[in-house]
Amino acid sequence: MSNREVRVRFAPSPTGGLHLGGVRTALFNYLFARKNNGKFILRIEDTDQTRFVPGAEEYIIKSLEWIGLDVDESDLKGGEYGPYKQSNRKHLYRQYAEQLVNDGFAYYAFDTPEELEDMRKKLEAEKASVQSYGPATRMTMKNSLTLGNEKTQELLNSGVQYVVRFKMPENEKLVLKDIIRGEISADTSLLDDKVLFKSDGMPTYHLANIVDDHLMKISHVIRGEEWLPSLPLHYLLYRSFGWLDTMPEFAHLPLILKPDGKGKLSKRDGDRLGFPVFPLDWTDPKTGEHSKGYKETGYLPQAFMNMMALLGWNPGNTTQEIFTKEELCSLFTLEHVNKSGSKFDPEKNKWFNKQYIEQTSNEILAEYFIEDAKNAGFEVNKEKASVLCGLVKDRAHFTHDLWLQSEYFFKAPTEYNSANVKKFWKEDSPELLSKSVEILKGIDDFTSKNMENIVSEWINSNGLSFGKVLNPMRLALAGECKGPHIFDILEQLGKQESIKRIEDGIKNIK
Repeated sequence: MSNREVRVRFAPSPTGGLHLGGVRTALFNYLFARKNNGKFILRIEDTDQTRFVPGAEEYIIKSLEWIGLDVDESDLKGGEYGPYKQSNRKHLYRQYAEQLVNDGFAYYAFDTPEELEDMRKKLEAEKASVQSYGPATRMTMKNSLTLGNEKTQELLNSGVQYVVRFKMPENEKLVLKDIIRGEISADTSLLDDKVLFKSDGMPTYHLANIVDDHLMKISHVIRGEEWLPSLPLHYLLYRSFGWLDTMPEFAHLPLILKPDGKGKLSKRDGDRLGFPVFPLDWTDPKTGEHSKGYKETGYLPQAFMNMMALLGWNPGNTTQEIFTKEELCSLFTLEHVNKSGSKFDPEKNKWFNKQYIEQTSNEILAEYFIEDAKNAGFEVNKEKASVLCGLVKDRAHFTHDLWLQSEYFFKAPTEYNSANVKKFWKEDSPELLSKSVEILKGIDDFTSKNMENIVSEWINSNGLSFGKVLNPMRLALAGECKGPHIFDILEQLGKQESIKRIEDGIKNIK
């Protein structure tokens, strides 16, 4: 790596929700910047106004905030290279497009949509080896190369629709470098003359991207492999502008694959298999279609970051899978990013979240618990929520499970799990529970440890099995045989409520 300051950018288009591929691109840029004491920049690439979706930009910003990817420069954060939204920079691009035309690296093209379609049909009928607007066809089309200066200026003055196309060099063999993939070869005779600038005054991605990366002094471009075919054009644009000495280094990330490994992961895969493909809930304002997010599903942001980091990257010589944000920033290198695609594993992701829930303090988890309890109509103080989280978090895969595993602490059972009743409720269960009630009534120190000692002594001295007494008791307390240590349940319910539930169970369980 060169000695220049590391400056990377995440440059999404506000065309919808932020898919997992975009999330990972943002994450890898962020980790690379932090590893190298560099800057992480958010740039919104909204040059294609026809695909703009209201609310998408705000959604992208909220997603990055939830994941924990703090931005160094953006329109919101500020920075000396702003504005950081391309629609607010459009006054910049025309001069660069015209510079390329004046220097002979681009040209004006006036072809109508009908003429372009005729060209395509003709090339298809001829079964031409290259069926595109490029070196082999440009001299047969209506452009400044074929019309001459006078006619070109006349058309420009008359307001005829036009585009600026890059003039692809003929028969040049390029050898380009990618940090992840090594050397990449390209033959310019097989490439087309891409549109760089449109007559509506807006640049295409190719021109705006290069100009902005140059002006913002971007040192490394880390993006998805779908942009790999554009690398030759982008290299040639840097060369045409005379910017090769400051051209960024490139790294193209592998695809995120479907869970079966066959093809690129899509939103439809998530819908079909029941897992989110967005970090936060997203509702498409055009179609009204709603998509669940990882946050709302009950993932912790740290777990989400960890699972995304290991999609295509590994730290090297370790079997470690759980990493703090600080560890990821410290260990991340592009050299350890895989070339091949990485399978998305929804079950493994649940495992990641479970590990993080178990490691997260009860006080932090209590915030999630309190919110879910409130949504269910219950007010719970933080102290109580923290205790309950500590009792049930080893059974939780998602933050919502903390409440779902604890609901019976707040709602006495109105029905009892039939399979548990059949298995554990015996003929003598009412009599044994009645005796246990008498014991519990006589206990003043209603703490888990004290109750366990007293009840255990009674069970042992009467030659009973623990399951014969405690399974029916658990059924009466919770409605089913689940949950933490039964004496912890009794303590949290309290003496009065515990006895009432057991007595109700004796009367109602059949």
